[in-house]
Amino acid sequence: MTGSDGGRLVVIEPATEEVLAEVPRAGVAEVDAAVAAAKASYPAWRAVDPAARASLMLALAAAIEAAHGELSTLEARNAGKPIADARGEIGMVAATFRYYAAAPERLTGETIPVAGGVAMTFREPLGVVGLITPWNFPLAIAAWKIAPALAAGNTVVLKPAELTPLTALRLGELALEAGLPEGVLNVVVGPGSTCGRRLVEHPDVAKIAFTGSTEVGASIAAGAAASIKRVTLELGGKSANVIFADADLEAAAAAAPGAVFGNAGQDCCARSRILVERPAVEEFVDLMRDKMLQMRVGDPLDERTTMGPLISAGHRQAVASFLAGESVAASVPVPDGSGFWFSPTLLYPTDPSSRVATEEIFGPVACVIPFDDEAEAIRIANDTIYGLSGSIWTGDGARALRLARGVETGVLSVNSNSSVRVSTPFGGFKQSGYGRELGPHATDAYTEVKTVFYATDAKM
Repeated sequence: MTGSDGGRLVVIEPATEEVLAEVPRAGVAEVDAAVAAAKASYPAWRAVDPAARASLMLALAAAIEAAHGELSTLEARNAGKPIADARGEIGMVAATFRYYAAAPERLTGETIPVAGGVAMTFREPLGVVGLITPWNFPLAIAAWKIAPALAAGNTVVLKPAELTPLTALRLGELALEAGLPEGVLNVVVGPGSTCGRRLVEHPDVAKIAFTGSTEVGASIAAGAAASIKRVTLELGGKSANVIFADADLEAAAAAAPGAVFGNAGQDCCARSRILVERPAVEEFVDLMRDKMLQMRVGDPLDERTTMGPLISAGHRQAVASFLAGESVAASVPVPDGSGFWFSPTLLYPTDPSSRVATEEIFGPVACVIPFDDEAEAIRIANDTIYGLSGSIWTGDGARALRLARGVETGVLSVNSNSSVRVSTPFGGFKQSGYGRELGPHATDAYTEVKTVFYATDAKM
């Protein structure tokens, strides 16, 4: 089977550089057909009783759990992520649908006392929403968008990244098997330049939710403005990991590799700028070097693997371009032969104004930057166009709160590098995007507020 343009999309396995699958490559015609199906199914889906909609979402969560092993292996092979990480992500996918299954019965409005009657507000679905998702966390990020959109009564057209479409296609099948009506969840696989653009421009698409680079996000925002589409953008990051000398340096150093080398550094939350109070810099670098050497880079399906390959040869070349002229304090061996491997790399000393310290690398490269006091730590942490995530390590609770209020970022952790939970809002400041995903805020982002005035004054 081929797309309308006669083409097929070849999916490469990053760990082997071999063909993993071939799927029809969608074009504008397939996007238009998917939008038409979503539009046709919207009135009935919107009218589904909230409890019944919740039951269908729970059924989909159960179907995902039943396919956990299949989806985990598919995600590990397609995205090149360690199997343990893939299992955790697929578990989160099921948890996300289960969490938002509670939302249909909790989309409540307000009553507002006004002269002459009562004003009421209602949360109304938007209609057809277009969801454009990235290749680094393919199914997890898709679930972050699909689940609240469906819970609010919208229908969905999902365009996964063309490098990693396989679990999204399987999710579409599972949705039908779980009982979701045809047309409620539609998946189209094709290039962003055609399929993504058509979703942004399509007059019947009410909203776009996008996760990806800041550059592409800016073009989507500009395209959506032509028809005043609602937009949620989760974009790039250059997060700071701020470590004070009074912190538990052993714990901070043990956590730091996962915070920047997890998913091979292909994570917008990657804490790739490690800011260390000057008296502790040398000790921290030594500790982190020791922790890095315990990493194992290799076959994603090997249970011992802690980091897999990068997504593609082109991306590996882009990441490598950042290392020219930099001082390498530590690196980790990688396999020989086929696979888009890249050594986890720690740079020190680093010029705070260099490319590695200011641009999003999206690979397993971290730089260490010293600071002298709280004010300088905040200044360096905020000296970026991004503001997505970050961490603060200190034994001083008051200092931690001062830093948390001073750092311009959407998600912060204290004495931890954890960014994402299903029940808490996630999103960025500045050019890391706008809007929030996850938590109760996400469902609101897929609705409009309608105000209805009901006259009770007999004279009116």
